[in-house]
Amino acid sequence: MCIEVQGGHALHGEICIQGSKNAALPIIAGALLHDGITVLHNCPRILDVMYMVQILREMGCRAEFEGSSLRIDASGTDSYTVPFGCASMMRCSIVLLGSLLGRFKRAVLPYPGGCTIGARPIDLHLDALRKMNASIEEEGEVLNAWTARLTGTKVNLAFPSVGATENAVLAAVLARGETEIINAAREPEIQQLCEFLTAKGARITGTGTGHLKIRGVESLTDSEYELMPDRIVTGTYLLAAAATRGSIVIEKAPVDQLDSFLDILKEAGGRYRLEEPPGKGSHPMLIFEGKDACLPVREVETAVYPGFPTDLQSPLMAVLAKAEGESVIRENVFENRFQSAELLNAMGARISTAGRTARITGVKELYGKTVSAPDLRGGAALVIAGLCARGSTVISNEHFIGRGYEDITGDLRKLGAKIWRTD
Repeated sequence: MCIEVQGGHALHGEICIQGSKNAALPIIAGALLHDGITVLHNCPRILDVMYMVQILREMGCRAEFEGSSLRIDASGTDSYTVPFGCASMMRCSIVLLGSLLGRFKRAVLPYPGGCTIGARPIDLHLDALRKMNASIEEEGEVLNAWTARLTGTKVNLAFPSVGATENAVLAAVLARGETEIINAAREPEIQQLCEFLTAKGARITGTGTGHLKIRGVESLTDSEYELMPDRIVTGTYLLAAAATRGSIVIEKAPVDQLDSFLDILKEAGGRYRLEEPPGKGSHPMLIFEGKDACLPVREVETAVYPGFPTDLQSPLMAVLAKAEGESVIRENVFENRFQSAELLNAMGARISTAGRTARITGVKELYGKTVSAPDLRGGAALVIAGLCARGSTVISNEHFIGRGYEDITGDLRKLGAKIWRTD
């Protein structure tokens, strides 16, 4: 399948944001820790979630969607071996390691797949679990892990890795004693994982900080939990509106998680205001105006949360390609995340890259081309470029985009874009 975009149409209208991809995946893995029922509301039907659901089914779980709610019954799980097919397609399958060791004391799984955006070693994951009394052997492309029982300890992460933090948290929930995670990742998705596990009976303190403490419990309970809106999808649609000089309204926008991104959007000339919802505990409505979003950004540096998210670097590059001046992006998280630059240049952009730095000189026009999505967020960048380009843009490798966006063509059509899927 391909995505075809007819450029030149400003986005206008109101949109709701799907549930968070990066919260859903570790939380689904966390459902394996309990031999009972978990219901997740606002769960996105994206490819990565469907891969994870299929993995659980092949391991004996019952997992079914009803609307946007996912019901998981893990009582019938009868295997600690993760099937190769789906696991090899997605990076997040590695978080099953902590859950399986916690519940079954055994785990066999293939090395994870995902987007080719640079080295993402799993050494931090394995080191953390080994400190918790797990034995892990790497046999070719397979990880074989076992333990008499996981034991709480002090885990000091050399880098605040999101995945390693998730694996350590999941492993610690049913471990003996207390686990202390120092230099833990602070991403909102980590906070959601901790809140979800706490709702199931886990004992976790320090949620939202870089210092987590987990006191192991004997078992967890049935629970329901609602996933937050996806902050990266929110940012993507705001950038699409900025690129087309449009104006959109986002219901329940997770603005408290996007401070650094919104600062850059304002520097580029975008304007927004918030309207608080009538009820407590909900996200505000964000009203965005992008008619003046044509300014360059002097320098953007990606960083771990709460810094500028690396997942929005490529989509931002597409917007800056038509800014009135020169912008600089420094990629500090992944070393191979400028793959979309060459494709944007094929559409008329002027982007040069050297190491981890990209320099973007704005041009008056981009031109529609046939291009191939290099990865998930690079694909989103090409969609944004197509929206503001002259003529028609055809994007192949659409499946990459479907890994993180539930219905990007449908959402953008609601906002007035001329975009559709083609064979």
